[in-house]
Amino acid sequence: MARYTGPVCKLCRREGEKLFLKGSRCMTPKCSFERRSYPPGQHGREKQFRRNRASDYLLQLREKQKARRIYGIMERQFSRYFSRASQQVGLTGTNLLTLLERRLDNVVYRAGMASSRAQARQLVSHGHVMLNGRKTDVPSALVSPGDIVSVRSESSRRTYFKVLRQEMDDRRVPRWLTASAADLTVNVLHLPAREDIDVSLNEQLIVEYYSR
Repeated sequence: MARYTGPVCKLCRREGEKLFLKGSRCMTPKCSFERRSYPPGQHGREKQFRRNRASDYLLQLREKQKARRIYGIMERQFSRYFSRASQQVGLTGTNLLTLLERRLDNVVYRAGMASSRAQARQLVSHGHVMLNGRKTDVPSALVSPGDIVSVRSESSRRTYFKVLRQEMDDRRVPRWLTASAADLTVNVLHLPAREDIDVSLNEQLIVEYYSR
């Protein structure tokens, strides 16, 4: 199960915007992007002030890379998601985002059980999460309408989840999910529509990148 293990703040600086990859830290003055908003690397400050117009290919590439980094997915897996989205009925870009939102680690994050998708991925891979009553450690598992995501009874006694019960109600849950802080469960009501996905992505640029 491949994943990026380098400094994530560098990814935000490369994309020129906050991707909220470190959860609550991104909302504090300690955020690296707040202190150094220019691109990483030896010539990062010079790139910040260049006036050259970006090519269409560069815009498409950057949008694809931003999507990968937001959801924490490697290149080969992301291309497989796009291939699957292109075979479905409807807009390919919307289908792609819907597939990414249906990932189990993303559902755990969206429900407020984790402060970042990386933390949600860790909770799943460490076996703290169940899908429809069965333990699963696969962050890429796709949920469907009617599925129930919950925390294992053994794990719910841990300090992290005891504190989580007090904080889940304060977090905004998208309308395609319902979350219960009392028993730490999440119900999938329906598939997310485009207006339910609050990520700053232009999915059409991603479609254009793979359609070259």
